[in-house]
Amino acid sequence: MIFAEKLIHTADIHLGSKMDSRFNRDISDERKSELRNTLKRLVMYAKENQVAIIMLCGDIFDSDSPYKKDKDFFYSLIRSTPEIDFLYLKGNHDTHDNVLEEIPENLKLFSDKWISYTYGNVVISGIELCASNASSYSASLSLTKDSLNIVMLHGQLSDSAGSGNIQLKKLKNKNIDYLALGHIHKPSEGRIDERGEYVYCGCLEGRGFDEPGEHGFVLIDTDGGKIAHKFIPFAQRRIHETDVDISGSKNAYEAYKKVSGSVKFNKQDLFRINLTGEIEFDVERLAVDVERMLADSCYFISVKDRTGKKINISQYENDLSVKGEFVRMVYAQADISDEDKMTIINCGLRALNGKEIDL
Repeated sequence: MIFAEKLIHTADIHLGSKMDSRFNRDISDERKSELRNTLKRLVMYAKENQVAIIMLCGDIFDSDSPYKKDKDFFYSLIRSTPEIDFLYLKGNHDTHDNVLEEIPENLKLFSDKWISYTYGNVVISGIELCASNASSYSASLSLTKDSLNIVMLHGQLSDSAGSGNIQLKKLKNKNIDYLALGHIHKPSEGRIDERGEYVYCGCLEGRGFDEPGEHGFVLIDTDGGKIAHKFIPFAQRRIHETDVDISGSKNAYEAYKKVSGSVKFNKQDLFRINLTGEIEFDVERLAVDVERMLADSCYFISVKDRTGKKINISQYENDLSVKGEFVRMVYAQADISDEDKMTIINCGLRALNGKEIDL
């Protein structure tokens, strides 16, 4: 019998994720490889640290029809580590049956009804949320108070019922010690009741600039008859997003100098730089020029121009263009503050110049 003194809680690995819209093809292919490599490193970490159970709380694959390369890799990794049990609860991306006909002995699966696995005094229960059990899954959960109870789910916390929604109020007083969650890609945690807590482990590796910050997994220790846990940063690369005020810059090179002096770059990570502030010069390719100057500073960089042009209203008084008419119209509004007028004018001029707008 395996005793679950140490466990790992992970989710949202998204093997086979399409990253072409985020990066060029070379970077995209490398990041796909790195997703697989980070999962492999996780399993090696488990072996080296006597972890008995790895809980996979959904979205291990990015789709219901994973690439053969990713599928073969995942199941080969499980077969090559028979001393560890892998508990795989499917999420909203990998909902359909994508397992092999011959299931490895150490791969434990779940369904749309509660299934539990017992390891000494630790009981791990899970159910795959769907439309048919959305309103009934919490009522059918039955756990004994004398066990250490871990529950696995994949979905978002919500006050209302619905497919994929998790209502914490309906899980109170259910004898849950640790609610292992997947679906939300940022680590977070909180209380269910006096006894138990919920934990989102976040995704194992950030895939784009919408997933900045630390990523990794949660290490759980049940030694001493209680559940203790800690987040372990583990991503191969970290994604950073930083706003840099370049007000006062007279050209792209001065903007670049302000960025390089404000941000601590490294060759390992990915960076998104948002240029902010007011500038007097008008450079359509400002972001592109600054991005090229910073290209050797890190693994990958994306620069966005969020600046506003310092506007002299008087120069538009006799301007017969669409821009002039727009500026005069906004500035004539008596019920709008001067500060709001400048914000509206900046957004409008950016749109007329074909630039992105942040509202």
